[in-house]
Amino acid sequence: MINKGKLKKNRKNPNDPARFIWKDACTEDGEVADIHYYLDETKVAEEAGYDGLYAVCTDLIDDDVKDILKVSEGRWQIEECFRIMKTDFAARPVYIRRDDRIEAHFLICFLSLLVYRLLEKQLENKYTCEEILDKLKSMKFADIKGQGYMPTYIRDKLTDALHKVCGFRTDYEFITKADMRTIEKQSKQR
Repeated sequence: MINKGKLKKNRKNPNDPARFIWKDACTEDGEVADIHYYLDETKVAEEAGYDGLYAVCTDLIDDDVKDILKVSEGRWQIEECFRIMKTDFAARPVYIRRDDRIEAHFLICFLSLLVYRLLEKQLENKYTCEEILDKLKSMKFADIKGQGYMPTYIRDKLTDALHKVCGFRTDYEFITKADMRTIEKQSKQR
């Protein structure tokens, strides 16, 4: 940037290297001169003092430092929840306008996140959100002319774990309508 003489600051990026480059366009006497770019060594030294550290700013002056750091260290979990909401549960973008429908949409997304987190905990955090959701989506059944259902998915460790956690099995060769109603009742009672 200094050699090319082109400096474009990306104001949205706090780690933009241009923040260390300054320019002079006048002499020490105040006369107009050619533009000269230079590296601000004091700014580099000031930032080097934070190398390897993570600064936390807060207005919780009366709180214990350990409590503040505990909340800060758990921030990644909050951000992961927002990521899951936005990507896996498609919480955004929202193409509805009425307030009651927007609230209903986000309520469904938050409840989905709660159910997912409970399921994740029951599965002992062995599987990612994507793995669990993909497996649940792939667990499909064929309706056999009103007699019952036949699973069309392939059984694996995750399907076995889901069956164990949920307390019922759907991986039999054939599930009668009566058996499926029993499974539905069991799932509602939990």
